[in-house]
Amino acid sequence: MPPNITATTGDTATTGASATPGKSGRKKKGRKARLLVLVLVLAIIGGVAYGAYWSISTVRASFPQTTGTIKLDGLSGPVDVKRDGNGIPQIYASSDEDLFMAQGFVQAQDRFYEMDVRRHMTAGRLSEMFGKSQVENDEFLRTLGWHRIAKQEYDTKLSDSTKKYLRAYAKGVNAYLQGKNGKDISLEYAALGFTNDYKPEKWTPVDSVAWLKAMAWDLRGNMQDEIDRALMTSRLGPQQIQDLYPAYPYGRNKPIVQEGQYDELTKAFRQSGATGSTGSATGSTGGTTGGTQGTTGGATASQGTTGGATGSSQGTAGTTGSSASAGTGAGLTSQLGGLYKALDDLPTAVGVNGQGIGSNSWVVGGKYTISGKPLLANDPHLSASLPSVWYQMGLHCRTVSSKCQYDVAGYTFAGMPGVIIGHNARIAWGLTNSGVDVTDLYLEKVSANGYLYDGKVRPFKTREETIKVAGGQDKTIVVRQTQDGMPLLSDRDDELVQVGKKATVNTAAPDRGDGYGIALRWTALDPGTTMDAVFALDKAADWEDFRAAAALFDVPSQNLIYASTDNHIGYTLPGRIPTRSAKDAGAVPAPGWDSKYRWTGFIEPDELPYEYDPKRGYIVTANQAVVDPEKYPYTLTTDWGYGTRSQRITDLIESKIKDGGKISTDDMRQMQLDNSSEIAKLLVPKLLKINLDDPDVREAQKLLEGWDYTQDADSAAAAYFNAVWRNILKLAFGNKLPKEVRAKGQCLWVDKIDSTGPVDDDTKVRECGQRDGDQAQPDGGDRWFEVVRTQMEKPDSDWWKTPKSGTRPAAENRDQLFARALIDARWELTAKLGKDIDTWSWGRLHRLFLKNQTLGTEGPKVLQYLLNRGPWKLSGGEATVNASGWNAAGGYDVVWVPSMRMVVNLADLDKSKWINLTGASGHAFNAHYTDQTGKWAKGELLPWSFSDKAVDKSTSDTLVLKP
Repeated sequence: MPPNITATTGDTATTGASATPGKSGRKKKGRKARLLVLVLVLAIIGGVAYGAYWSISTVRASFPQTTGTIKLDGLSGPVDVKRDGNGIPQIYASSDEDLFMAQGFVQAQDRFYEMDVRRHMTAGRLSEMFGKSQVENDEFLRTLGWHRIAKQEYDTKLSDSTKKYLRAYAKGVNAYLQGKNGKDISLEYAALGFTNDYKPEKWTPVDSVAWLKAMAWDLRGNMQDEIDRALMTSRLGPQQIQDLYPAYPYGRNKPIVQEGQYDELTKAFRQSGATGSTGSATGSTGGTTGGTQGTTGGATASQGTTGGATGSSQGTAGTTGSSASAGTGAGLTSQLGGLYKALDDLPTAVGVNGQGIGSNSWVVGGKYTISGKPLLANDPHLSASLPSVWYQMGLHCRTVSSKCQYDVAGYTFAGMPGVIIGHNARIAWGLTNSGVDVTDLYLEKVSANGYLYDGKVRPFKTREETIKVAGGQDKTIVVRQTQDGMPLLSDRDDELVQVGKKATVNTAAPDRGDGYGIALRWTALDPGTTMDAVFALDKAADWEDFRAAAALFDVPSQNLIYASTDNHIGYTLPGRIPTRSAKDAGAVPAPGWDSKYRWTGFIEPDELPYEYDPKRGYIVTANQAVVDPEKYPYTLTTDWGYGTRSQRITDLIESKIKDGGKISTDDMRQMQLDNSSEIAKLLVPKLLKINLDDPDVREAQKLLEGWDYTQDADSAAAAYFNAVWRNILKLAFGNKLPKEVRAKGQCLWVDKIDSTGPVDDDTKVRECGQRDGDQAQPDGGDRWFEVVRTQMEKPDSDWWKTPKSGTRPAAENRDQLFARALIDARWELTAKLGKDIDTWSWGRLHRLFLKNQTLGTEGPKVLQYLLNRGPWKLSGGEATVNASGWNAAGGYDVVWVPSMRMVVNLADLDKSKWINLTGASGHAFNAHYTDQTGKWAKGELLPWSFSDKAVDKSTSDTLVLKP
């Protein structure tokens, strides 16, 4: 890890007019020496190219001024920016516009490079910063058109007040930029200056809105499952695919909403047995309801019929019916593989390109807390990034009035005004991804004149997009959309254009001619009002305000939990959620030429599930099913998370409150750190019964004796079990999956596909996996928990069969495969950790590396060394409450994390706690670059001051912004 050079001031800005620098109020002992060390490192490692240009002034120039005064043109009055010892700002103003202008200025001080990269990503302009390597990404992003949709939102959908706040925020960002060149803003710009003449441009309100599209993309639902199911048909049959997407266990893992059901008479969701007011969602999704009444059939490779699934299952396999594909074959497999590659290459916004996205949030009513008021916890699980995707801050009106309406603190995104998750003086709220299905892929019959729709050829809508390339030639592309606005994604990949000729469809499909294209229907490609929802949540005072704000939250659809200082708790599901016809389960690509597969409308806000003060006294959301399908007529998705974390949290709460127990703020924190492995509880008793001949393997097996199933970083048993789990998955399932979903580097000899040779030709071909390790299958998440749990009851299932490999035995049943996995895991860990099991630990395998999301991953090695941090050895694991996720197909390193943690105490907001993954600063050698990471890794939380008195007590630096 490079030295963490410390400094806190700099930025003697000429922002708007003049700046009066002040002292930081923190110790400076040794700062100059450490900066000299940095310059020496740069000179030695980087040579003349870096050492000659990166001086002490280069490193320090971008650090924010945190004391003294700065004059900003456009303010109507003075604004105080108070930072605590971790550099977290609390802003105090006397008008809304001043508040959000100051927010823009302060976020730009700490994170402008991150903001600039984000807006170039959302606009499909990464090539302007990073050159030709990003052209294909830009082509795909321009085809999606995030920035275009964001501008439509700003022009036609957002309220006047929201647009006013967005303009004020942009004014603050631009005040920071005024008079600065790249090296004054960030070290990364100094590096970019060596290869191109890029200069940051002014910020616009649309730049902020567009980030919501990127966030929605990473939280888009089951699109990846649609692709994977179709890809699997090249190697697996319908029943095998159904085995890998088992029914949701409603009887074991409870859904979020447990009280109430849909009322057919009133066409609204109604809660029964709740106390207090239920409120009503207002606003409109802008669509009509209709479509599927009853849950979908199975999430198999072929479209199933829809209809009434029982409450004990997520869905069962339907018949093929009039499916888009009765089997894919090599053509569509290759086509979807090409689409996957295009998706996988995109830079992530907040998640692992839609996979592994999870979160925990729960709220406990005052009846069961020590304080007598609610406690609310939240920890969203997202990709590990540096800096963290989240930015902590407080936004305070000195006096709350019609002129200045906000008094709120929490987590937001750099580049966006307002607070996304947190609390104000009256309520608190948290978010988890709902996982509802808001995307569908459509096969389109494309010809020279357009595309086929209900027997007629319709022309595409087209537009030209010019991509500017740093150090290269501009490139112009043509984007094609269907008449109802679906972009043709297959235009962006040469392989997709060609192999669409081979897509397998049913006999009712039109002649393939030049092949089929792939188009995307996604709710975020319609202008929406999510930015309005952010500001409405920030000033909501009660349940009715909260529900009204949630109704504006179009995309991404999130689980929203609620707690109030007047002792109420609640949950609501917001979002623009489509309804589908009875023919379309939304589980695999659908036939775009048939209007019967188009969306039929959207679920109205009053029809969406909610709970308010449920009798059980708490609400848990952790990506499980929202509601029992027997109580709800609409299909929300066929691909819920399977509820492992949510049920564990429920069990922890129940264990605390039984016999009159009460829950404290620290109890909530400790629940967030629960490392229990639910799959270990199922498998270890079986594994300990396996007879093994090899004494070295038996020695490792004994680690599991007496193990309490917790995955602490120092646990040898956790290390061995997770290695066994990984090998069980690889032997039973991974080696049987097609190359398109297996990890790169995993090469197997397999039977030919679509061979035209003799029937008795048993020639094998060598196929190697094509996915990055953090995206491959089987990933080991709780869907795979459920797969294995189901197959455990079938000890002679074909899934348990695996061939001999070298001296390692073949397996013909479950116990033999378990024995093989115990053997393979022993020698895998011997290679990785050494033969002495006393030296093994889970943390040595399960490490977190924090990488700067641009130059820290693709830049020169010297830059990666300077910008990146880590590793940290972590506790936790996949589908545990302490969800330091890893992908079993790719290895043991951490690929997603609790990106922040918070616990809000509604009895005394100053006793709330919070932590971020990294720190407030995006500047690589600032004191606050990763100053929270060590505490985060240990499960600690920081004090969270909110009242004026508490903020003043915790303030280390004060900066005054003056008009």
